[in-house]
Amino acid sequence: MGDSVATKILKAHLVEGELTPGEEIALRIDQTLTQDATGTLAFLQFEAMGIPRVKTELSVSYVDHNMLQSDFRNADDHMYLQSVAAKHGVYFSRPGNGICHQVHLERFGAPGKTLLGSDSHTPTGGGLGMVAMGAGGLDVAVAMGGGPFYTPCPKIVGVKLTGCLKPWVASKDIILEMLKRLTAKGGFGKIIEYYGPGIDCLDVPARATVCNMGAELGATCSLFPSDHHTKEFLEAMGRGECWTELLPDADAHYDEHIEINLSELVPLVAQPHNPDKVVPVSEVAGLKLNQVCVGSCTNSSYHDLALCALVLRDQVVAPNVSMTLTPGSKNVFNQIAADGMLTDIIAAGARVLESACGPCIGMGQAPPSQGVSLRTFNRNFVGRSGTKDALVYLCSPEVAVVSAIRGVLTDPREFGAMPEVKMPAQYIVDDRMIIPPADDPAGVEVVRGPNIIPLEPLTAMPDRLECEVILKTEDNISTDHIMPAGAKVLPFRSNIPKISEFVYATVDETFHDRALKLRETGGSAIIGGSNYGQGSSREHAGLAPRFLGTKFKIVKDFARIHKANLINFGILPLLFKDPADYDKISQGDRLVIDNVRAQLKDQDEITVQNLTQGTAITALLQLSARDRAILLAGGKLNYTREQAQG
Repeated sequence: MGDSVATKILKAHLVEGELTPGEEIALRIDQTLTQDATGTLAFLQFEAMGIPRVKTELSVSYVDHNMLQSDFRNADDHMYLQSVAAKHGVYFSRPGNGICHQVHLERFGAPGKTLLGSDSHTPTGGGLGMVAMGAGGLDVAVAMGGGPFYTPCPKIVGVKLTGCLKPWVASKDIILEMLKRLTAKGGFGKIIEYYGPGIDCLDVPARATVCNMGAELGATCSLFPSDHHTKEFLEAMGRGECWTELLPDADAHYDEHIEINLSELVPLVAQPHNPDKVVPVSEVAGLKLNQVCVGSCTNSSYHDLALCALVLRDQVVAPNVSMTLTPGSKNVFNQIAADGMLTDIIAAGARVLESACGPCIGMGQAPPSQGVSLRTFNRNFVGRSGTKDALVYLCSPEVAVVSAIRGVLTDPREFGAMPEVKMPAQYIVDDRMIIPPADDPAGVEVVRGPNIIPLEPLTAMPDRLECEVILKTEDNISTDHIMPAGAKVLPFRSNIPKISEFVYATVDETFHDRALKLRETGGSAIIGGSNYGQGSSREHAGLAPRFLGTKFKIVKDFARIHKANLINFGILPLLFKDPADYDKISQGDRLVIDNVRAQLKDQDEITVQNLTQGTAITALLQLSARDRAILLAGGKLNYTREQAQG
């Protein structure tokens, strides 16, 4: 039986383990990326390892999240990132050069490579035929130091695409259809590989959109083969030498199978407040809008903005709508300007934002109170937009631009003939905003502003945990719930004591103060439902609760990256053996786990006593031997130091 594209790449990069789904494997990482919201902490951790120079083929540090410089903090972090990158062998993409995933796709990604990024949407690179995965910053720091990336071996899900997209139906509708079918946890422990005759109607930017939002399935990554479309894209970017054909074998084996007839898809929209609440646009058409935003790492390519420009030509945005468009990179910005499309966008009354994450991460453009915002982004969690009571819908650029003109949510098929976007045979390429690492690293002084706070040492796992349940949450708690983003919070990403003040703020504003009190009496525990920790790779959702004294969490199931981040910072991640036990624990209960270290070494089940209720439950330890060693050490930094010392 033959190999899929994903299997070929995994085999070529396998360092430890066997490709058996569920078993831990270690992969050699060719490339890494970091961004400024997670990268500052990642580089502090890299420096703590004492490794002078990165050992990957390529590492890039991007500035695209914390762009609002309302005080010194973000600017200081940017100076730190630029100087630490120069010193340690990392390319630096300056503020304004673009969103990390769009820029990496254009300038650095290559078929057959592995990419690990401290951002959950790193799988965008799968549009080029890469195994590109998101991870916490500490895992990326280890990869920069030459260490392999450890992860449970995923199943390979083959998604056969047939037919071809009809006018006004976009690649965004493919991934929305996947979310509709599988839900936001349907990709747990899986790589999603697209193949079949239908992929021939999808160019690389379209494929990248599908792979990008595969993160919302909870998938390890998504990818397409590397074929003639990949070659055309790389040649248009002036990087044709990076192309390698990479196709699945004719008899490729897939662990699961899905088939989508692209000809049958219709324009779709994800309703508030989760990306998997997907319905046809026609079912909710007529909804009055306050805001329309086109952009984010999902939909900010040349094709996306060019389509909007062509539709907006000789039109005007409806008076009840505030519309923004974000070019994903400086090169996209230059291209639409050179082609005259920027004029059409401005004339129609749309607001053009800088090439950055912007509204997607809650950095500006918050909707009005109780406003309805239609966005081409990837997430619509409560409060992520910056307005807690806003209603955020997710859609394609095709739906967004037509709806902006009409003022209400509109099925674009009603608008008339769809304009044709002619993709450039050769893009305008200007890499002057990418700074290579210093030739003489010894001469580089790393700049550290007052907001750069060193990490506090973490203590080893104790033998007894006695904690109060500080919080009990429902299903689908995201990392935005745990550690909010936005202009108010993001500037403190390198200051753990300060950023901890915002932990669970959207769920319970009293959490921080209560956690500090409990930290003095043994710490706290958290109870959660299903799909706990979905969303961003932000490791602050693990580190900040640990700083506040959280010792363990018991949930029905974890999202992959969040569970890894908890382990990395020494928080014990437990699963209910019987999901019904979730109802047997209440907020305020006092829980005890005895003989923690002995049980953690080799047991798969652990007893949790509820002193308040006078009962006990059994929780599962679904951990590899390496995970257990990291937890016993008190976190991955401690573990890495111990390993280095022999």
